[in-house]
Amino acid sequence: MIDKNKVKALAEQWLADKEYFLCDLTVTPDDRILVEIDQKDGVWIEDCCALSRFIEEGLDRDIEDFELEVGSAGLGQPFKVTRQYEIHQGDPVETQLSNGHKYCGILTEVGAEEFIVVCQEKVKAPGDKRPHTEEVAHTIRYADVAWTKYYIDFK
Repeated sequence: MIDKNKVKALAEQWLADKEYFLCDLTVTPDDRILVEIDQKDGVWIEDCCALSRFIEEGLDRDIEDFELEVGSAGLGQPFKVTRQYEIHQGDPVETQLSNGHKYCGILTEVGAEEFIVVCQEKVKAPGDKRPHTEEVAHTIRYADVAWTKYYIDFK
């Protein structure tokens, strides 16, 4: 079986002097290698090809046969690493907590243990006849998140 740590070291070596970062790396028992990268301005197919060639040159097909796939993390896919939260700061996101509660709003702050999403919510103040919309900031711990992804509005 392909050594995941060896593949990770190769990927990180290629990524070291670039703005790209590693989001996910999987090696299946049948030696299928899946590498996902991302960066603030998106991922170029030429760079995926270059990383794929670099990893392939660092592995020996004479010892083990493998399938290698390098791609972007995907715009509509859930975030996998904190750096994805950082590059989407200021963007609309949708977050579902482990308890099923969802928040949709602007990702305003990103910390080591938590992040803040500001949502437009209807709030009814005491004495008011009707609710009004106001911004409500929700501090969310990464440990409580089922998934977070960039929110794409088709309106």
